[in-house]
Amino acid sequence: MGPLILIAEDDADIRSLLRLYLEGEGMRVLEAADGNTALELAREHTPDMAILDVMMPGLNGFELTRALRQYSDLPILILSAKSQDNDKILGLNLGADDYIAKPFNPVEIAARVKAQLRRTARRSGNVLTVRDLALDTASFQLTKRGESILLTPMEYKILAMLMRSPGRIFTKIQLYEGAIGTYFEGDDNTMMVHISKLRDKLEDDPRHPQYIITVRGLGYKLEK
Repeated sequence: MGPLILIAEDDADIRSLLRLYLEGEGMRVLEAADGNTALELAREHTPDMAILDVMMPGLNGFELTRALRQYSDLPILILSAKSQDNDKILGLNLGADDYIAKPFNPVEIAARVKAQLRRTARRSGNVLTVRDLALDTASFQLTKRGESILLTPMEYKILAMLMRSPGRIFTKIQLYEGAIGTYFEGDDNTMMVHISKLRDKLEDDPRHPQYIITVRGLGYKLEK
């Protein structure tokens, strides 16, 4: 499945043109005609990159960039009829990764998108990502919507197992053996405590978990 690209642009013809070229490169496309809708789509679908027009209804491209940067480090390309240096500098200072002025060559847009995705792939080679969770297996750091979450070594090992296979159901024994290497009778209760502490750290409401789900009679899974 190809990378998912969010296009926020109020001109339907431009959206269609970009979709044509990006899909021709094997990418998937989400479209929004205004900044507010784009932000909702970004939160719901977690795109791999965003192309944002500056002048559009609702949140403009600069405001949308600022909103996205509050929780995500996805690559952002600003697309604008404004070519003044101060507009370009503003966009880059707000967190955009690239900036191109209209009129543009769609082949160049596609090339820039592919270049940004390659850089992201190299940078995130050690990072496990599931929804808005990102676990860096090199630095052992977890972030949720850009916010750092401190894990114990045991919590890290359990979460890493779950994030490497989202949707897969792990029994308590499998999780314990994967994290510790051995399992003894009675370790079920210990695993339940670790899962409970992880939920306290990950979940918006630990009583109604949306990440680590209990599959009754079987074990646990990380919801995709």
